[in-house]
Amino acid sequence: MNQILPSKKFEDAAEVLRLDIEGMSCASCVGRVERAIVAVPGVSSASVNLAAERADVTFAGPADEAAVLRAVEEAGYEVRQETREIGVEGMTCASCVGRVERAIAAVPGVSSVAVNLATERATVRVLPAVDMRSIEAAVRDAGYEPRTLSPPVAADAEDPRRAAKEAEYVRLRRDFLVAAVLTAPLFVLEMGSHLVPTFHDLVMDRIGMWESRVLQFVLASLVLFGPGLRFLRKGLPALARLAPDMNSLVAVGTLAAWGYSVVATFLPGALPTGTVNVYFEAAAVIVTLILLGRLLEARAKGRTGEAIKRLVGLRAKTARVAREGGFAEIPLEEVVVGDTVEVRPGERIPVDGTVLSGSSFVDESMITGEPVPAAKEEGDTVVGGTVNTTGSFAYRADRVGSDTVLAQIIRMVEEAQGGKLPIQALVDRVTRWFVPAVMAAAAATFLVWIAFGPDPALGFALVNAVAVLIIACPCAMGLATPTSVMVGTGHAAELGVLFRRGEALQALRDIEVVALDKTGTLTEGRPALTDLVLADGFDRAEVLSLVASVEERSEHPIAAAVVAAAKSEGLAVQPVDRFEAVPGFGVEAVVGGRSVAVGADRLMVRLGLDLSAFTAQAERLAAEGKSPLYAAVDGRLAALVVVSDPVKETSAAAVGALHDLGLRVAMVTGDNAATARAVAARLGIDDVFAEVLPEGKVAAVESLRASGKVAFVGDGINDAPALAAADVGLAVGTGTDVAIESADVVLMSGDLNAVVTAISISRATIRNIRQNLFWAFAYNVVLVPVAAGALYPFGGTLLSPALAAGAMALSSVFVLGNALRLRGFSPAAPTSGRPLSGR
Repeated sequence: MNQILPSKKFEDAAEVLRLDIEGMSCASCVGRVERAIVAVPGVSSASVNLAAERADVTFAGPADEAAVLRAVEEAGYEVRQETREIGVEGMTCASCVGRVERAIAAVPGVSSVAVNLATERATVRVLPAVDMRSIEAAVRDAGYEPRTLSPPVAADAEDPRRAAKEAEYVRLRRDFLVAAVLTAPLFVLEMGSHLVPTFHDLVMDRIGMWESRVLQFVLASLVLFGPGLRFLRKGLPALARLAPDMNSLVAVGTLAAWGYSVVATFLPGALPTGTVNVYFEAAAVIVTLILLGRLLEARAKGRTGEAIKRLVGLRAKTARVAREGGFAEIPLEEVVVGDTVEVRPGERIPVDGTVLSGSSFVDESMITGEPVPAAKEEGDTVVGGTVNTTGSFAYRADRVGSDTVLAQIIRMVEEAQGGKLPIQALVDRVTRWFVPAVMAAAAATFLVWIAFGPDPALGFALVNAVAVLIIACPCAMGLATPTSVMVGTGHAAELGVLFRRGEALQALRDIEVVALDKTGTLTEGRPALTDLVLADGFDRAEVLSLVASVEERSEHPIAAAVVAAAKSEGLAVQPVDRFEAVPGFGVEAVVGGRSVAVGADRLMVRLGLDLSAFTAQAERLAAEGKSPLYAAVDGRLAALVVVSDPVKETSAAAVGALHDLGLRVAMVTGDNAATARAVAARLGIDDVFAEVLPEGKVAAVESLRASGKVAFVGDGINDAPALAAADVGLAVGTGTDVAIESADVVLMSGDLNAVVTAISISRATIRNIRQNLFWAFAYNVVLVPVAAGALYPFGGTLLSPALAAGAMALSSVFVLGNALRLRGFSPAAPTSGRPLSGR
């Protein structure tokens, strides 16, 4: 859909205009549209995606959308727009009309506006993604009152584009069927005469040669100027602008075959002796087969966007919201932040929010990829689009519309699918000159056959020149990269991996070192009390209650873990007197008249206590990556309190899988060296950088670059600099917004195995792109010379234009089909017969 959205780069506040471009058919179209857009003053860059039929335009200065639309249209293509109407109340004269028109025209995405004073209506031509609320606001700012005349824009913003695609598919199918019905008798009439002598005699006796050619002329003309008119309407104007495209090749080839045949039929004396032949069937078959190719291509293109369609389909259409003492079913668009929403068993959660009452289990697999439903109770967050399984609950709407997690996921996938990979640069350079080069090759073929070909030279020259025009396929080259990117990033989203930039797909493939933050990435990020070793004469419940009472006054994560453990065991937290935090040592307080101290070994030493009873156990636990603390009650050593941030169950397997991919694994953390080394040893991590500050993580990334390109995986605010500094930054989706905004890839599940999935699908996608490019380039390198007649000296082999059209159509379908194989990609199994570690 056409959109206007802010740039994701922190340093660049420029606007990005997203346009749906109609009429592109090959890679040369992509280059032509890009050059037309970049030539518009104020545009800094343009990226056009043939598979998505979309252009992303970045403005260096004030955005001039109208100039970009004109540039695209002048290049011979169309930008999809919508016509909408809005009522305007309060206008009294012509000056009011002008004021309203100027106000609406200033809204980004509006290309034209006409206000009718008599009907009090404004007819607005806009890009589909423009929100009518922005137009209404402009009317109000001008001093008038807007009035809604039509239903609000549906939540499923993909519907208009999908409907347009389906309509185009229906038109293609209709044109193909008409062309096929008309071509079939023409093909039988002409080719049957060549292949079956008795059939030739039958045609000559019953119809006659001239009458047969006239009949062929009628049928071929109906095909060429009926279903085939789409090629002429686009190809000839492009040729006139000296900017030929794939349609131009088809138009010139078919018109040449048809025109020569018309002369041979009605003015045979104008041709040299021996050259009076007709090629009506070639022109008709070319149109029919290329329409078939376009039809199959449109169907395959539709399947490349299935991921987006499925994501959009996860949106609820309505919500049960508290209204006037009860709950009422309202459209999703009417839900606002702060509403209380009720969800019943089996229903899809409408928007993001926080549970207020009730409990249930929610299937969040569409977000996290985790198959087991997650328990939800008061205070827990829920995500729009996920499915409630068992119980009922009410929750507060916190994020609605475009702010929901699902909307952001859809936006990320769309942006990644529209990205242009570095590997595409070679294709762009080639395709810019490809069509002119093909036309030059066809002209050269014609001249060579005229000069050196056997009799009838003119017939040979025409047939081979037309075959060259038709066999060349910039479509396949143009589709090779974007279709794989669309399918790869879409399938990755279904696996819980979001590529925020399409370019990260290629960059991730070349990664040689994966650097991991510890807390929240390798570990759960939630410290927990794992051990409480008591001194003789002390009761567990009593000691834990006293320690938790003191620690409740502390903000340290370890303190929170102790308090949580006490509450989980049903122990009371008592009032505290004379609380004192001793930086670097611990805390002291009086609880119920008893003095309590909790802290590091140095605090106990300062209090004059002997720690020897716990020394062996403390050293053993520290070696396991745990953090031992001590508690003293009434001046006596009472317990060894051990807190640890548990390593995620999947971390060890994920590190092993990264090693299997041939990658070196490092850990970069701010934790103390002993704990870091213990965790690294347990997981088999190669390199450890411990006790580093946020800026030190950047230095660690730079140091690791000596071993190759680095991907950094983190989840916290302190990871943001390293995520931005790495060659590829991967943010754990359960982390902070700052970390996610700094990353190139988002791992929605928080599971480290998603890193393996991301790298594996990156390699599979780039491998798929290379296969596509090899086919597209090899196809043209091999078959263009064959079409020109290079094999004629070796056995008289020539390629007919009809076969050339079939081969051309199949090349695009092959590329699309190969890209669609990525939909079945699984990181748990080799793809294309090669191990996942294969480059």
